[in-house]
Amino acid sequence: MEHYDLIVIGSGPAGRRAAIQAAKFGRDVLVVERGRRVGGVSVHTGTIPSKTLRETVLNLTGWRERGFYGSSYRVKQDLTAADLRARLHITLNHEVDVLEHQFSRNKVDTVRGEARFVESHMIEVEGDAGEILKYSADKFVIAVGTNPFRPGYVPFDGKFVLDSDEILDLGEIPRSIAVIGAGVIGVEYASIFSALDVHVTLIEPRETMLDFLDKELVADFTHQLRDRGIAMRFGAKVEAIEKHGSADCEIKLEGGRSVRSNVILFAAGRMGATPSLNLDSCGLSVDHRGRLKVDPETFQTEVSHIFAAGDVIGFPSLASTSMEQGRIASCHALGEAAHDPPEYFPYGIYAVPEISTVGMTEEEIKERGIPYECGVARFRETSRGHIMGLDTGMLKMIFSLKTRRLLGCHIVGEGATELVHIGQAVLNLRGTLEYFVENTFNYPTLAEAYKIAALDAWNRMPPLED
Repeated sequence: MEHYDLIVIGSGPAGRRAAIQAAKFGRDVLVVERGRRVGGVSVHTGTIPSKTLRETVLNLTGWRERGFYGSSYRVKQDLTAADLRARLHITLNHEVDVLEHQFSRNKVDTVRGEARFVESHMIEVEGDAGEILKYSADKFVIAVGTNPFRPGYVPFDGKFVLDSDEILDLGEIPRSIAVIGAGVIGVEYASIFSALDVHVTLIEPRETMLDFLDKELVADFTHQLRDRGIAMRFGAKVEAIEKHGSADCEIKLEGGRSVRSNVILFAAGRMGATPSLNLDSCGLSVDHRGRLKVDPETFQTEVSHIFAAGDVIGFPSLASTSMEQGRIASCHALGEAAHDPPEYFPYGIYAVPEISTVGMTEEEIKERGIPYECGVARFRETSRGHIMGLDTGMLKMIFSLKTRRLLGCHIVGEGATELVHIGQAVLNLRGTLEYFVENTFNYPTLAEAYKIAALDAWNRMPPLED
């Protein structure tokens, strides 16, 4: 039985970063991955595939150019599912190759198979042929990620009724799709299929969606979706799902309404991929969604030598934050110096259009009783926006009236996930309104929206005190 300083279970963003950080400290590290290739959900069914699909759709449909050339404009006529998958496979192969090279260069050992704890310092790994290998370690990082939530009343068939992993293997582009769940994943796929000119119905049992975002941002985003013809059924609980034949599905809603579509995507939540880990044998327990509880500063679980990071610990479940969580967990596990997780990090939603936010929402600022002022800019107010043919998109910044510091930055529109980093830097460096007013931005750029929004706020701010 081989012994390691650290064993990492899972090779997604959190596991990868935890393992490589430990290796850079000169420790012996093993990564256990149950998938056919390293990379985890992020590379194979989550972040990278969905964002690649989005980019492919926007490119091949000519979506970004329709502001100039009309809604009938296409780069490629008669798009097929095969067209969408071609770019996907190229991207995934590249991601896996880069990751395998990183492990090799840093001398991180890897083994493929299903890991489960035998006791708190030992795991066994079952390979494809049923062989059992045992490994022990001083410390562990659990980074197994999540699987789609699959309730029993949903008749999943992998062809017409799909979860968020299966949607990537769709055989052909449907004429209509119903998406159940208006969370991040559901909203992303609903808007991507809408860009393909597929008729989309978005179903959500709650009366609202994306409640962690600034309400003004959600209102703007919702308007854009409705304007494109996406049907929204909020406050609509699903009572039953029936298949009436090939490409004919019916969703029966509470209150008597129903929705028919060719395909159904069920995207209402995910579950921690923990059932196979035999956590009882090492003294750990999970919540109703299979997630582990950790110390938010160190990512240490209830068992002192076992840490956890990434989607398996819950919100925010982002690849970007998972990477940092994995690295910080590895540092604490090995007794090395680690900085605290940042108070504010950017949240990106790769819908069409993109949404990205950092800092406090207007609602959070009100709850804290902080006097504030907002500044808003529309992308159509920028020259770059005109050049790109944009008639939608907005950037909102919130400033403290007392200190004039930036408190929150919220963007919906083209390039939002890139633009947000300017606001992130200013916010985390405790910058003020004056940074945006007094500094020069490249022209013409969408980043000019920062100056426009800052001047909008400045017009209503009290004068600076001497």
